[in-house]
Amino acid sequence: MKPLIELPGNGQADQRGNRFPWYFIYPFFLFHMLIFGLSGFYMAYSSNGPELSFLYMHGGFAIFIYTIFYLAIFGVDEVRWMFINSALGLMGIYAQIDWILSLFGKRADDFPASVHVIPFLYYILYTFLLYRAVLDLAGARKSPQRKKTAEGIYVVVSLLVYGVLYLNRPG
Repeated sequence: MKPLIELPGNGQADQRGNRFPWYFIYPFFLFHMLIFGLSGFYMAYSSNGPELSFLYMHGGFAIFIYTIFYLAIFGVDEVRWMFINSALGLMGIYAQIDWILSLFGKRADDFPASVHVIPFLYYILYTFLLYRAVLDLAGARKSPQRKKTAEGIYVVVSLLVYGVLYLNRPG
């Protein structure tokens, strides 16, 4: 990965064009975002969660910081792609969050739309990272054919997961 801006690392600035090893970036961010995403999910949907303003402050700050890192690491066009496709996929996200909540005897409709903002944004950021990891694991950066194949597999697997979750939701 080539950074689009200079980022500090080990007391030195990584010069533009130096590569970030994908085997560091993805595990670090996937784990880090999983922890923050789980806390945001818990706060949003817990019976005794915090006020909505705290949820927005906690989650909004973290999402803002992650987005800055994404812009620096992946670039404006890729991040724009993330938000465009995520806006189109809100129904899939809603179905998955509804399914997860059903495991706890709740439904997405039990909550106002304002509560879903932080969990949805975490989900968007996390699935974008998974998509980028699939491209890198497939070695698709330099091969348009591999990229097309990896993207096709990613879409088919995603649709299968969404379909299974939708069809197997309780209630």
